[in-house]
Parts: sequence; C-alpha cells; structure tokens
Amino acid sequence: MSRRAARDPRAIDFDAASEDVARALIGATLLVDGVGGVIVETEAYDQSDPASHTFMGPTARNAAMFGPSGHAYVYRSYGIHWCLNFTCRPAGHGAGVLIRALEPRAGIEQMQSRRGLADSRLLCSGPGRLGQALGITMAHYGLPLDRPPFFVAAPDAALEVIAGPRIGISKAMDHPWRFGLAGSRFLSKPFANG
Repeated sequence: MSRRAARDPRAIDFDAASEDVARALIGATLLVDGVGGVIVETEAYDQSDPASHTFMGPTARNAAMFGPSGHAYVYRSYGIHWCLNFTCRPAGHGAGVLIRALEPRAGIEQMQSRRGLADSRLLCSGPGRLGQALGITMAHYGLPLDRPPFFVAAPDAALEVIAGPRIGISKAMDHPWRFGLAGSRFLSKPFANG
C-alpha cells in the first residue's frame, strides 16, 4: 500500500460499528485548523448503549449522531467543556466515538495559549482539555471530517491498542469500549492492563 493510500482519511471506515471505529482511530492524525496531533485515546458509544446520548432516540442535541457518518458531534460536558465526537455507522443509527486524548504535534504554542499551561502532556489528556486545546465550539457541530477545518488521516502503521472500561460514566461501565495507544504518556488516565 502506498503512503498516500495509508494516509487517506477514507481509510477509516466511519460506517463501521463504533467500537471498530474507536479502535481504528488510535494513532490517526487529527488537526483542526492545523492544530492537533495523534489520537491516543477514544471511547465508543452506540444507540443500544444506555451511556450513549442517542439511547433515548433523536433529539435536537444529538441530531448529528443520527446523521451521516464521518461528521463532528460536539456537546458541552457539565456546561463547561466542549467535547468532540466523530459520528459513525450508517445514517439513522445513532453512534459515535468520543475523542478522549491526543499527543500534541502541531500548533503546540496555540494549544498552550488556549489552555494556559506549558506542560504538553496535559494539553489534550482528557476530552475537555482536548476540546479547549483544539478550539472546539458549537460552530464545529455537524461539520464533515473530510474537509477543513478538520483533517483526519489513518495511522501509517499498525499500533498496539489496549482496551478497557469507559470512564466518567454511570451506566454500562462494563463495556470495554475505551481504547488507547499502549505506552502513551498522553492518556487521560492509565489503563488497568497497560
């Protein structure tokens, strides 16, 4: 496979099950207006999952998750933090992947300014921190991931991905739908198995 094909954002099949997309995104490059890095942690959510925003069906808030795959679903957590999700599965299903952490690689000074700190390990280690560092707002809601301001490219090589229970939720906590890059120091929290 050529390098160009490996970096083609279409190489990530957003029409797949959320847990498959969440795993495939580990090691992918994510940039928003040229700022970002390598995704090192994700969580999958599906309409059949009581922890998902789509569990009770379509609403004005979660409409993007019922739309086409490969788009941004943005919401505010605790009324404070903007969180970035990628929609997946065929339209109408209601599934997505929360981008929990990334390793900063591009626009680090801009991320440091937005977050008000210099420690690169803490810039994007958690969905709220990541949203702030990337400048995510409701203006990104529903935007396609295959054109500006987004750039998403599949990993260049196979990576060791670890899985475990999702964190920060009170329902379906046993689902092993949190995925991370083994050995990354940029995770929001360590995995019990790695």
